[in-house]
Amino acid sequence: MNETRRDRDAEGRARNARPRDGLGRPLPYGAPGVERQPEGVDRTPAETLREAQRLLDAGKPFHAHEVFEDAWKSGPQEERELWRGLAQLAVGLTHSARGNTTGGARLLRRGAGALAPFTGAGPHGIAVGGLSDWARQLADRVEAGPTVDAATEAPRLRR
Repeated sequence: MNETRRDRDAEGRARNARPRDGLGRPLPYGAPGVERQPEGVDRTPAETLREAQRLLDAGKPFHAHEVFEDAWKSGPQEERELWRGLAQLAVGLTHSARGNTTGGARLLRRGAGALAPFTGAGPHGIAVGGLSDWARQLADRVEAGPTVDAATEAPRLRR
């Protein structure tokens, strides 16, 4: 790959073909990386939660965020903020594990705020209240301490 040109897919859209590590950081061309999540996958809410939980448990919150992003973009309008909030939690954990304390804490709090309207309902068995508490507590710890381990800090998505 000529690194002076942008990577493009078959339709000409910009794509970054560089391999990535488990936290989504780019690696040098030719280095072994973690398989990326396919984009635009239409999953049921249960499939989304199952796949995202698997990735979170494996210490891959960046990849879980991509799963939530698919649900956010393809789901019903009334649930967009729910999935967007979950994606923000995953990205917040990603940044926190990368050592970006300011960005990580900010995204964790933003995600908790996006989930707030769903606290009573808990659609699809999502532990909205518990996730919001987890995000706020982790944000406080991230700001006060060292980098966190993504797999150790993985939240439970369902009640």
